[in-house]
Amino acid sequence: MKKTKIIFFGTPDFAVKSLKVINDNFDVVSVVTSPDKKSGRGLKMNESEVKRFSSDNNIPIKQPENLTNEDFLNEISSLGAELFIVVAFKKLPKEVFSIPALGTINLHASLLPDYRGAAPINWVLINNERITGVTTFFINERIDHGDIILKEEVMITNNDDFETLYNKLSIVGSKVLLKTIEIVATGKAKIQKQDDNKDLKMAPKLNSN
Repeated sequence: MKKTKIIFFGTPDFAVKSLKVINDNFDVVSVVTSPDKKSGRGLKMNESEVKRFSSDNNIPIKQPENLTNEDFLNEISSLGAELFIVVAFKKLPKEVFSIPALGTINLHASLLPDYRGAAPINWVLINNERITGVTTFFINERIDHGDIILKEEVMITNNDDFETLYNKLSIVGSKVLLKTIEIVATGKAKIQKQDDNKDLKMAPKLNSN
């Protein structure tokens, strides 16, 4: 059976579990991740966790400074990917997310529409929630507003802190993403519009940096 061609967009280690599962089951033709950054006392150049995994597994890597650069758009268009997958990456412009025939899917670490934003794990803990989860959805022009494909709940225990919940959600998220790709690739996805007609809890960045 022909494997679905995918371009994966992601940066931190949260995205690595998803990338590994996808790479084991589909044809990842390229990874797009953030440019290397200087940090620390010696201003050492640091690579993203996604870049390290991709290098170790011989997956072609792209690190564009500008996602709307014409050369970059031509490059990713020429790879023939049917689906783009986004996990913990910056907002994609329409010029990018509209390229693949099957659409562009995002994995978000909350039960949308609640906790839209950059810090959903932090905010469910701040608000003492007992249940959170993950959501896969089709990206559109509004952040975290696209049509939902799948959701899965995750219980928050009294022993959970940011690190433990982060790890749980990354593992569950990778499994939900695998199911999502399978149903989208076979044309069996049943999408659901997000409900904006209620008081929603949001998850903005915790600082302005």
